[in-house]
Amino acid sequence: MTSNAIWISFVTIFRREVRRFTRIWPQTLVPPVITMSLYFVIFGALIGSRIGEMGGFTYMEFVVPGLIMMAVITNSYSNVVSSFYSAKFQRSVEELLVSPTPNWVVMAGYVLGGVARGLIVGFVVTLIALFFTDLSVQHVGITVAIVFLTAVLFSLAGFINAIFANSFDDISIIPTFVLTPLTYLGGVFYSIGLLSPFWQGLSKLNPVLYMVNAFRYGVLGVSDINVAWAFVGVVVFIALLFGWGLHLMSHGKRLRH
Repeated sequence: MTSNAIWISFVTIFRREVRRFTRIWPQTLVPPVITMSLYFVIFGALIGSRIGEMGGFTYMEFVVPGLIMMAVITNSYSNVVSSFYSAKFQRSVEELLVSPTPNWVVMAGYVLGGVARGLIVGFVVTLIALFFTDLSVQHVGITVAIVFLTAVLFSLAGFINAIFANSFDDISIIPTFVLTPLTYLGGVFYSIGLLSPFWQGLSKLNPVLYMVNAFRYGVLGVSDINVAWAFVGVVVFIALLFGWGLHLMSHGKRLRH
């Protein structure tokens, strides 16, 4: 394919993905915003006033970056896993596989569609957060880079989950039993400095901890971990998942019927 044809293919897939979740925005954009708003009210305004400061900030200021990142992670993942599995279930993905469109273009279109949803929800959640606290971004470059890379990473994870899923029930297993625990235990609601040395070491095995803390560092300027390692880890995982996804698509074992 020519570069122009590749670009048209990519834009077509990406636009379709964006139109899909914006067309049903009451189901895709509103629920996560309502959920995060409830987190702000309960954990920030009600419980946070009793907890006091954490890391030199009010509890509300401390949890807001983590909640924004949680919204980005869950929505980036869920958008791709549901969309690509639906295409596989309807067998429309087979048309993409037999077309001259390169597999990496198909992946990029779906993944960036998930990134778009994650970033839009994250932006709206940020606007809601401004009603509860003042946010002053300390490191704009780090903030933008880590939130984008995290959205890419979990969009890729959703893509691979969709390839392996054999039913609509399968696309909820990873979010329920893996993604949710990792997110809740990833330093969203607390600093790992409050934990014992053993649990601190165990928490550092959680990849979400690094993403949340890197984003918190970008916004507040504080972190429990080395931010450079967070970027290294995210980039490495993106490369691994992208390569794995291309391998699965090239074989088509779970995609063709």
